[in-house]
Amino acid sequence: MQDQERHYINRSGWLRAAVLGANDGILSTASIIIGVAAASSTREPILLAGVAGLVAGALSMAAGEYVSVSSQTDIEKSDLERERQELIDMPEEELIELAKIYEERGLTPETALEVAKQLTAHDALGAHARDELGIHEMTEAKPLQAAFSSAIAFTIGGFLPVLVAYLAPLKTMEYTQYVFAILFLVVLGIVAARAGGSNILKAVLRITLWGTLAMGATALIGYLFGVNLA
Repeated sequence: MQDQERHYINRSGWLRAAVLGANDGILSTASIIIGVAAASSTREPILLAGVAGLVAGALSMAAGEYVSVSSQTDIEKSDLERERQELIDMPEEELIELAKIYEERGLTPETALEVAKQLTAHDALGAHARDELGIHEMTEAKPLQAAFSSAIAFTIGGFLPVLVAYLAPLKTMEYTQYVFAILFLVVLGIVAARAGGSNILKAVLRITLWGTLAMGATALIGYLFGVNLA
């Protein structure tokens, strides 16, 4: 028996939030720790700053994702309600509009009209939501799922630099944090690529490049303000 074809688009909502959360958790927490470590000769302030950044960041990511995705959900619901009313008020115009969409995708006018009629008879709103508005149940916005995924991912990502801060020697804290942060980002890129079925090398290069630029910018700002990271 032939294996069922595997698709990854149904993971797009939570995967985007999880990758963003983990990436931000690693980068922001590591950057905070690097900044505090550069100005501290003891470990306690470094750990306190790292844990505080982790907790605040996780809550902020969850709230931000929930608000952002909820706004998207509101837009989708508004469009669907408008489409539902248009199907009641002008069904013929909506049928022609749907047929035009299929015609533009390569069907003949006769076939496009027949397809539109059959799909309208089966589920008019679903057909218009999918083919006119681009709203599909596999990719629809889920605020709670996005918020939870983002918060958990940020917590896991942020915990790693805190663990490094707990174990790494104080004298080399900044450099150790940088090296491990890059390693964590490489692992994140591999996991994200495998979960999303995308190219692993491209994902790793993308996430490590922007991570390096972010931490480099942090180090540069510290240098400009007279903070010696050496």
